[in-house]
Amino acid sequence: MTMGAAKTLQALSLQEYLEIEEKAEFKSEYHQGFLVAMAGSTRNHALIAMNMGAELRHRLRGNGCSTYGSDLKVFIEPLDKSLYPDVTVICGPPAYGLDRKDLIVNPSLVVEVLSGSTEGYDRGEKFSFYRQLPSLQEYVLVSQQRPLVEVFRRAENANEWLLSWAEGLGSSIELAGTSLPLTEVYQGVEWE
Repeated sequence: MTMGAAKTLQALSLQEYLEIEEKAEFKSEYHQGFLVAMAGSTRNHALIAMNMGAELRHRLRGNGCSTYGSDLKVFIEPLDKSLYPDVTVICGPPAYGLDRKDLIVNPSLVVEVLSGSTEGYDRGEKFSFYRQLPSLQEYVLVSQQRPLVEVFRRAENANEWLLSWAEGLGSSIELAGTSLPLTEVYQGVEWE
């Protein structure tokens, strides 16, 4: 391609992204005007996310919290980003960005199942995005490589996050005020 033939990418507005997303056959996240296609997942990734969501939904039932799967967009308005966590928990009534029911702005807990290609992003930049949400109290990273769940909890000082973790199938992790056994999170996973 010659220099004269090169085209500059033009940023999309959030409204344009949402219109595209409503008709798209695949999911994309929105990052300051640009679409970032979401890769498909492995069987273990999908199973772990489903197990985590199902267990949280079951254990949080009746306490004012709702659990959602990976099709719910979390909107981080100050950063102009729309992300798809693997699992989202909202305690209390949902709050919406731009008065749209498909843009949640008040998650209490977000779960990301780690994969080789996204682990660095999920631990670093993506976590820095989620920290901009005042409602977020717990950010959960779940390994696919071994039974390990890490939880970052917002401290009293909103700029501090405390790490706790559970490792091994005989352990449990505290999430959203309930104890979750790792045997349930990893039920049916085929270890390599």
